[in-house]
Amino acid sequence: MKPAPKWSDTFRYAAEGIVSALKSERNMKIHLLAAIIVLLAAAYFRLPVRDVALLLIVIGLVIAAELVNTALEAVVDLVSPEWHPLAKAAKDAAAGAVLVTAIIAACVGGLLFYEPVMASFGL
Repeated sequence: MKPAPKWSDTFRYAAEGIVSALKSERNMKIHLLAAIIVLLAAAYFRLPVRDVALLLIVIGLVIAAELVNTALEAVVDLVSPEWHPLAKAAKDAAAGAVLVTAIIAACVGGLLFYEPVMASFGL
């Protein structure tokens, strides 16, 4: 039986997974860039801490969903290297989960930024 990894190793493995996804997944790069832009905009418009916390939650959900999608795609490719309708269904559902979280995050962002942006245009 393989010994359990040291507690500190689990953080290293998680970081390796995030870095690997950033290197290999275009959408992960897009989500990270969007997150940086949103957080910079939150600082520019001086959003309240509560609003920034909400942004961090939805950003985290989108990135977590993308990581789960990446993991699921890798497992499906390992188990079913040939095209199969069930493999396609699994990959499509995981991608759909990312899309749902991204849409919700965009809606939350729109609600939080609406008033500060309108105020900056004098509206």
